Amino acid sequence: DEEYNNQQEQKASKDREDDADDLHLPAGQHLLVDMKNVDSSFLNSEVLLAEAMIDLINESKLTLLSYHCHTLVPMGVSCAGVLLESHVAFHTWPLEGSIVMDLFTCGAEPLIPVLPTIKNLFGIPTQDLVLGEEPSEPIMQWSHKLRGFREGFAPNYKRHENPLEHDLGLMLTRLDLDKKVPVVSEETDFQHVDVYEVIDPTISSLTSHDRSLSHDGSYESINPDSFRYDKILFLDGVQQSSLFGDAAYHEALVHPSMITHPHPKRVAIIGGGEGATLREVLKHNTVEEVVMVEIDEELVSLMKTYLPEWSDCTDIAGSDADSCFDDSRATMVYQDAFKWFIDRFGNGESKEEKFDVIIMDALDPDQFVEIVGNLYKDNHFVDALYNGLSEKGVFAIQMGETETTLDPGDDTG
Repeated sequence: DEEYNNQQEQKASKDREDDADDLHLPAGQHLLVDMKNVDSSFLNSEVLLAEAMIDLINESKLTLLSYHCHTLVPMGVSCAGVLLESHVAFHTWPLEGSIVMDLFTCGAEPLIPVLPTIKNLFGIPTQDLVLGEEPSEPIMQWSHKLRGFREGFAPNYKRHENPLEHDLGLMLTRLDLDKKVPVVSEETDFQHVDVYEVIDPTISSLTSHDRSLSHDGSYESINPDSFRYDKILFLDGVQQSSLFGDAAYHEALVHPSMITHPHPKRVAIIGGGEGATLREVLKHNTVEEVVMVEIDEELVSLMKTYLPEWSDCTDIAGSDADSCFDDSRATMVYQDAFKWFIDRFGNGESKEEKFDVIIMDALDPDQFVEIVGNLYKDNHFVDALYNGLSEKGVFAIQMGETETTLDPGDDTG
């Protein structure tokens, strides 16, 4: 309707004004791209490279002011483009099939979504093949970094609200990762969710991963799970868990408390949106019901789609579902755990059956994260948790980590 259209136009107008203001801030984004296995003829063609650069600028909605490409002797091309937003430049090594690119922009538009366009325009598979030889897939490594100054210059800028100012931003700066691909980046009603596929050369390699898919009888092909991509989950830019570290963390969080209780039948999980804590609880055959209280239903939906490994119940004896979220013993409650527990177990009352084990798998304590709220500091909530435990009930919680492995625990100093 007309009112809706007016609201959308006002929002678009404000966004354009904000973008214009951001162009004048002493801040920007820097994208470095290294690519190999690219066709040598393409890399030695000033015309084709200039066309690819112009297409990149247009498809990225940047503004080209001028550009110059220069063919080198004996081969190779260097190009530089001056942008209203800053610059783009690259150099090629045709014999090596390599190109390196430098893209810097001011303004608020994110640069990471530009990466597929760069891959499509510049990742031309080699055509110089011996008869019967398979072309090698172009390989792209990249690094993204926030540059300049925002706090104190950008109105209302809060560093803690930008996911790229946290663990996610540090990971994106790494140019040495063999693979670093965004799987999903979405904003829920409560937080920003990012999932990346990564191959860290200190743990595995792209070559080993490719061999694991080859069915050639190699060690890698026989043990493919050892060479698959790692997946890393970030919430508001803070790393929560990874595929390679998931088991160690969630097993340590769940099983000591489950084993301590003589016969845990009813379990509550606070948070745990990835589904891995639920998975570990359901491994205990005494469990009759697990109530998972998670405030962010959209997060659970994203985890089902993009990180199903975290909630995989296919190999758990007694489970009647492929996804642990769908197990008949699991009850999903999409509410604020703070309110949910106080409503049922506050003021010394018990309005429903108590729990043998309560596991808190919420975000780390953070004064800036609104949905963490009073989970760690409100006595009424703590009392409700205590009242919600059965006579021999056990409560498990993780409280972050020490600054380094050499630091003592918080309880000792």
